[in-house]
Amino acid sequence: MDQQACILVVDDDADIVNAVRLYLEKEGFCVYGAADGFEALDVLEQRTVHLILMDVMMPRMDGFSAIMRIRQKRNLPILVMSAKTEDSDKVLGLSIGADDYISKPFSPTELVARVKSHLRRYLTLGGAQAGGPLVRVGRLEYDFEGHQLTADGEPVRLTPTETRIMELFFRSPGRVFSAEEIYAGAWGESNVYAPENTVMVHIRRIREKIELNPKEPEYVKVVWGLGYKLEKH
Repeated sequence: MDQQACILVVDDDADIVNAVRLYLEKEGFCVYGAADGFEALDVLEQRTVHLILMDVMMPRMDGFSAIMRIRQKRNLPILVMSAKTEDSDKVLGLSIGADDYISKPFSPTELVARVKSHLRRYLTLGGAQAGGPLVRVGRLEYDFEGHQLTADGEPVRLTPTETRIMELFFRSPGRVFSAEEIYAGAWGESNVYAPENTVMVHIRRIREKIELNPKEPEYVKVVWGLGYKLEKH
């Protein structure tokens, strides 16, 4: 990455913030800290931030509430850091807009690898200029150069992960992608155990943004037992 990326670490445990700061600064990142959701929102108003590492259980404003507030305006990557490892907590985090979930305790190597992976994709998407090849499928149109999806001519606000999933679909409309293929394409990781729930949550969020009736989708469809596809129109 040519530009120095700045990361916001949000956790009410100062020791964790300081430890994560050391890991990331050693890799050349600039790092800001916040002790709760309110402080995180203040930092975002005052600083340029490219990725957020967000704890869940915090006083005043918890991580889930902060993510929902942030997603109203920003589409930068948000990685949840939490000791809550139940599937329901992971699904909740992803469903409200998080891009990834890291369980505490985590290894510094894994944390740095996840951060670099998401930043690489985000900075590539954010640095592109509009005006490249357009692919139209019914009401939808995708600009591969500008990484922008529109529906009925109006821009659709997608998170970086949602953008990568739609880009995968638009490269091969009509093709069925397994959950494993979607996960590998969007997260850059293969051989992941049981990616179905994670992919399902993101597909549901995409449908809510592009379908006239998300419960009866006409574009992103499930092919039972095989995966998902972007229906040709």
